Amino acid sequence: MNERIRELAEQAGISLSQKDYSYYWVESAEDIEKFAELIIKDCVDTLEFHGFEDAVPYIKWMATNKLGVEE
Repeated sequence: MNERIRELAEQAGISLSQKDYSYYWVESAEDIEKFAELIIKDCVDTLEFHGFEDAVPYIKWMATNKLGVEE
């Protein structure tokens, strides 16, 4: 598993196996939603960092209107 994905999963409250991260434990649907929000935020931050600010409003619109992710 990608280290950044592991970090975001842990921030969302998803417990991962300490040995190889191949097993996980999700406490609730809110954990999955939080994980999705963190992934989208990380993508938006990366776009902004690399100078693709024009794409950010479209990504945020899609996240809100198509995926139901709140800012």
